[in-house]
Amino acid sequence: MKVIYWRWLFFIAGLIILAFGISLTIKGQLLGIGPWDVLHVGLYLNVGLTIGCWSIISGLVIVIGTAIGTKRFPKIGTWLNMILIGLFIDFFNWLLPDLASYFGQTIFFVAGVLIMGLGVGIYVAPNMGAGPRDSIMILIVEKTGWTVKRVRTGIEIVVAIVGWMLGGPIGFGTVIIAITLGQIVHMTLPMAKSWLYRFAKEIEI
Repeated sequence: MKVIYWRWLFFIAGLIILAFGISLTIKGQLLGIGPWDVLHVGLYLNVGLTIGCWSIISGLVIVIGTAIGTKRFPKIGTWLNMILIGLFIDFFNWLLPDLASYFGQTIFFVAGVLIMGLGVGIYVAPNMGAGPRDSIMILIVEKTGWTVKRVRTGIEIVVAIVGWMLGGPIGFGTVIIAITLGQIVHMTLPMAKSWLYRFAKEIEI
């Protein structure tokens, strides 16, 4: 398998894993949901459509704004991320069961947070084009020199507040995601890069 195929495989697999993690946290909403999903649910409650649709729409706004700010046309991976994440979220929201018990939702939530962090690391590693939200994160990191975990945490806190103002559900879990997800990505991103490098090296040999 050529190196480019491994890069695309990592990218698509990371998106699927990320969307799965997001849907798990949504199904564990008794604890609260992720900051971006607070925003998407708030928009859903006020306007309609689906959570996945609002993920795509908000992503489009961010992509256009980032492109204007950087004066660079986004990579094809960025556009695919914007569309596929929303579609995968709606698919997994349909596929996963609704759990009534607090224990069950807690399991879903905790697993979702860990899986989200892994998914982000895997899809960003091959540099096929960061997603709309991660494009902003990477841009700020490059401009300021701040760490990934600091930037991502700050962005998600702001987004959660806006989503809450729109009526999105915020709980203890929202704070957990805002505080911990950036730290998880801080670990999973270099780990995923080492996996990709190992596969690519084996191919060259």
